[in-house]
Amino acid sequence: MSQSLPEIVVNETPAPADREAILNALVSYNDSNGPPSGFQPLAILLRDPNTGETVGGLWGKTSYDWVFIELLVVPDQCRGQNVGTLLLRKAEEIGRERNCVGLWLDTFEFQARGFYEKNGFELFGTLDDHPRGSNRYFMRKLLDLKERASSTGL
Repeated sequence: MSQSLPEIVVNETPAPADREAILNALVSYNDSNGPPSGFQPLAILLRDPNTGETVGGLWGKTSYDWVFIELLVVPDQCRGQNVGTLLLRKAEEIGRERNCVGLWLDTFEFQARGFYEKNGFELFGTLDDHPRGSNRYFMRKLLDLKERASSTGL
């Protein structure tokens, strides 16, 4: 007797549990077929000093020896004060502590490629015409091996 195939469902409003189910299946597969990912979440938050509310920051993860920066936002009133650079430096510090090779991220043409380049990131890929009429850039920054070794005691 053959097993029936699962139903394919398009859900315009998926629940967090749906994402977790897919993620858990992928992590389980990866863990049984590849090297350990070393997955750790990364959140460097900017909080309003009066309300304690999160108003920006950096969100990502470390996995397979790299820091992936998924989100980085600095509130308008804090721009031009090196807050973004401080967030990146903290992510680099954490990457060194976690013995990562480097950091990577993606940014749209209308966002912050120049900012990342000023902070030592280099372009390693481009997705042309995304969104249409613009580009999406994939950038990385390698962490210095000597600095990584000193931060981990190697």
